[in-house]
Amino acid sequence: MTQKQYSEEFKEQIIKECEEVGNVAMVARRHNLSPKTIYGWTYAAKKRGSIKPLPKNQNKRLSEAEKRLETISQENVQLKKLLGEKELELAILRDLRDTVNPR
Repeated sequence: MTQKQYSEEFKEQIIKECEEVGNVAMVARRHNLSPKTIYGWTYAAKKRGSIKPLPKNQNKRLSEAEKRLETISQENVQLKKLLGEKELELAILRDLRDTVNPR
């Protein structure tokens, strides 16, 4: 029994196709894979969430980590801004609710 190595991109493509089609067995047959293999990939993807493993090469690994950190930092700034806007909206609505005659 030989063990094949599939790229992460290929695995993600197969998982996405299974979600779209809704039939793991059919996708497995189409790609000459075992449904059990696809279920394993799906389980592993759900377990790790949206996090892709870092490359083995040290330079690529560092570069990828820096890219991810920058992306997360930008997303964090956007979320903080959105949270601030929502808190302001809530404060305004509370003030309106608490006034006796809001006209």
